[in-house]
Amino acid sequence: MSETTRALTDAQRRAVHELMRVSPVADELGRRFAAAGHELHLVGGSVRDALLGRLGDDLDFTTDARPEQTLRIIDGWAEAVWTTGQEFGTIGLARRGLRIEVTTFRADAYDRVSRNPIVQYGDSLVDDLRRRDFAVNAMAVSVPGHEFTDPYGGLTDLAERVLRTPGAPEDSFADDPLRMLRAARFAAQLRFSVAPEVRAAMVAMAGDLSRITAERIRDEFVKLMCGADPITGLRLLVDTGLAETFLPELTGLKLEIDEHAQHKDVYEHTLIVVRNAMGHETDGPDFTLRMAALMHDVGKPATKAVGPDGGVSFHHHEVVGARLTKQRMKALKFPKDVISDVSELVMLHLRFYGYGRGEWTDSAVRRYVTDAGPLLPRLHSLTRSDVTTRNRRKAAQLAADYDALEARIARIAAEEDLARVRPDLDGNAIMELLGVPPGPVVGRAWRHLKELRLERGPLDRDEAEAELLRWAAAEGLTKP
Repeated sequence: MSETTRALTDAQRRAVHELMRVSPVADELGRRFAAAGHELHLVGGSVRDALLGRLGDDLDFTTDARPEQTLRIIDGWAEAVWTTGQEFGTIGLARRGLRIEVTTFRADAYDRVSRNPIVQYGDSLVDDLRRRDFAVNAMAVSVPGHEFTDPYGGLTDLAERVLRTPGAPEDSFADDPLRMLRAARFAAQLRFSVAPEVRAAMVAMAGDLSRITAERIRDEFVKLMCGADPITGLRLLVDTGLAETFLPELTGLKLEIDEHAQHKDVYEHTLIVVRNAMGHETDGPDFTLRMAALMHDVGKPATKAVGPDGGVSFHHHEVVGARLTKQRMKALKFPKDVISDVSELVMLHLRFYGYGRGEWTDSAVRRYVTDAGPLLPRLHSLTRSDVTTRNRRKAAQLAADYDALEARIARIAAEEDLARVRPDLDGNAIMELLGVPPGPVVGRAWRHLKELRLERGPLDRDEAEAELLRWAAAEGLTKP
């Protein structure tokens, strides 16, 4: 038995197991469509995932019934119905814990200027499958008959773990350039390779991705980054030129290594840091951490300098990198809180270096914790992930230094409740002691006391009041 044949047999065995789990609902729905004179097929990603043994509770079906006919067929059977996709031929419903979408056969045409299709209903399952992105997503299983339809060799591609398009890739990508990014996403999620002709079309047509909205690119990119193997997806983005369209900072990390001014290959180092960061995740993929790992050194190309001795430096690359990260993520329409968290991690990722030289006071540790705030666990992970040196002694020393810092943070936190560092006097106490109303003076006094708190640790009430009065006198403020 060949490896491909064995893989096909295993895939079919997994599919039977997965389909048995959903068959009671799927077959019941199929019988309702058949009674009304219509076909119903499990399709696309649902069939692919069943063959991979990872079918979830979201099922996709296709049918020759029009949306209004689908609504009549499921009336009284579905436990919930939603029609937000009706204009595109999709009706959603829920039944026994399954979320189901039923879409009318499509025969869309594309204007090839935007990516928006002119929605046209079709009458053929095979034609519907042909308009799908990849052959592994162009398979169907009829219900309740369980007849398998695979006109474009998706099952073989699945066994060989390769992505091909049902038709010519140039035609597929011209219709919808987002499919090129989706190829990289599936490579990351499913650990599939990309067929040579598909890769060649991606290289030739990478610029067409500019036709796609930032929001749709962002959504595909997030899925890629949260995949099981984002490194493969990222390499594909760079190698095909797709990254240049929406994330040129990643391509820019491929710095030329000077003959005499040697430094790490920043691009390769970055990919290692992303992989290292994944090893620190404890509750599934953490996009914020992975994105910070990807962007942490994007400020290096702009800050690279060669000294008189031939040494290379990247002074303040964390500051430049945080700014570039913020700009790029804003252009991709990420939510403000995600942009803030990722750019802050980029800004802080170098703060730890120097701790091992014994230069940090307890005040510096307090500031480290306070500046990181709720990002501290991710900052720990990012900083540790950034150690990619092949020098084992140096790597062990950095790890020991960070172990010591975390232990010191834990000690000070236990003593001072670092998670809630606040001035030793609140706003009401400041107003009462200084005899001032709410306003800018109270804010300035509050910030001064917080600085003291970070610098010296907790003060008792008398010390805090004395320090506030000294500050007020220096500021020319007197209690009336």
